[in-house]
Order: sequence, then C-alpha cells, then structure tokens
Amino acid sequence: MIEILNCSQIYDGVPVLNNISCTVASGEIYGIIGPNGSGKSTLMRLISGVERPASGCVRINGKDVGSYSRRKLAQFMAVLEQEALPPVGFTVREVVEMGRYPHQDWLGRERRQEHGPEREGGRYSPSAQSLLQGIMERLDLEGLAERTLEQISGGERQRAALGKAMAQEPMLLLLDEPTTYLDIGYQMQMMDYVRKWNRECGLTVVAVLHDLNLAAQYCDRLMVISRGEAVAEGEPWSIMQAGLIEQVYKTRPVVVEHPETGAPQILLKPQAAAGDSKQPAGSGS
Repeated sequence: MIEILNCSQIYDGVPVLNNISCTVASGEIYGIIGPNGSGKSTLMRLISGVERPASGCVRINGKDVGSYSRRKLAQFMAVLEQEALPPVGFTVREVVEMGRYPHQDWLGRERRQEHGPEREGGRYSPSAQSLLQGIMERLDLEGLAERTLEQISGGERQRAALGKAMAQEPMLLLLDEPTTYLDIGYQMQMMDYVRKWNRECGLTVVAVLHDLNLAAQYCDRLMVISRGEAVAEGEPWSIMQAGLIEQVYKTRPVVVEHPETGAPQILLKPQAAAGDSKQPAGSGS
C-alpha cells in the first residue's frame, strides 16, 4: 500500500532524513521507533503529504502522495497525533462528526459517490448517523457526548480524536506518538482499539511509538531510525535485541518474552557507576 523510496529531507541545510526506503503492506501495523530527534515525525509528515521530500518519493497505492488533493487524502487517510484535539469548546459528539467532512458536499450532505483510491466495493455504512452512533458506542463516548473538550481528560480527548478518525472510514491510519501523554491504562486502551479496528476492517496502520514494549506488542514489523537513517527493520523479535537497543538508545536492556503474548519486552537496568554502593537509610559512616 505504501512505498517509501529513497526519501531524504533537509531543514535549513541540515539533513534530517537520509535515503529512507521501506514498504508497508495493506492491513499491516507498521511501527517506527528511535530516539528523540531521529527523524520519525519528519518521515510521518512525508507519508501524510504535509511535506515533500528533498529527494525520493512516497507512493500510496502506486501514486505519489503529492498527486492527491487534501480532500482525497482525507477520504482514505486519517492522522492521530500526540495532542490531536486542543480544548477549544467543541463537544465530543461534534468532534466525532467532523470526521465525515471529507465525504460531504458544501451543504454537508454525504457524497457516497466519492471514494478514496481503490476502495473495494465502495464500503460505506448504511447511513452516516448509524456509523457515528456505532463509533460513539464502541469507544464508550456516549456518556461524554455533550461535554466540551475542556471538560474531559486528556485520555478522553484522545478517544474522541480516535472517534473522529474512525468516522473518516480511512484505509490508512497514521499515529504519531498518540500515547505519549497517556497513563498506562489509556495507552493500552488506545492501542487495543486500533488493533481491533485493524483486524476487523483491514485497516493499515503506521505508528511512531516511543514505548518499545507497546511497539513490540502491537506492531507486525518495526523500523528503527537513528540520526535520520534506517538502521534496522523486521519483526519485533529481530529488532528487540539488547545489542541493537544499546547501539541506538545508549542503554543495554534485558529482553524477555511476555508470558501471555510471547512478544519481546525490555526491562531497563540501571548503569551503576564503578565503586558506587548504597547504604541503608540512617546508617552512619
């Protein structure tokens, strides 16, 4: 579905991405990981069409992403970021309904004849209203429907943002660190929603994730970016190797198998200074 071909990007004469290439298959959850400042979010901006690469190209379904209009992109692509919704007075219901805008004419009527690229069978729900109601129920947003964004928590705002993305009925979902400011309960909830959507609808997901354990649990394949370059790509077990993590993140973890899912998980260990020792609290010298 996505082809990233020899993409590089430069800001103010400074290279931030260097010759990145990869492919993402339809229906795959593809994770992008790496340290801060490595170029992950820049790559996502290239995939979304917000930026053009300095060299190389990004193709979606065989066409350069820059050849699509913003409206056409919004009909098959949704983007969810760290802070997707500023608290600016809209109700939760209104936010979810905004996801239908790409499929409406200027009078707000559904334009069923307009599809994203190669949307098989023109998959649409029987009515926009039933679609929206189903999303509100699935994401447990009904009790929040008439509350404004400033009246709900950050985790609830992210659920509303995910509802808006679902209302677009995209074939492709881009996640740019969507769990960064969420506690662990909301992080798992968010990724569980995304994976269920992926499995039920064949949704393709590209996700930039900070948490390596989340990435290993939910992604089919991972690409590691460091200093603007792709240093490794593969299934989670081939990526979650102590030596590779140490090379990229400058800390050597312990890698273990999750007892229930079998996914690789990392345990961080403190790097105690040589000769450093701890004494019980209250002990004398």
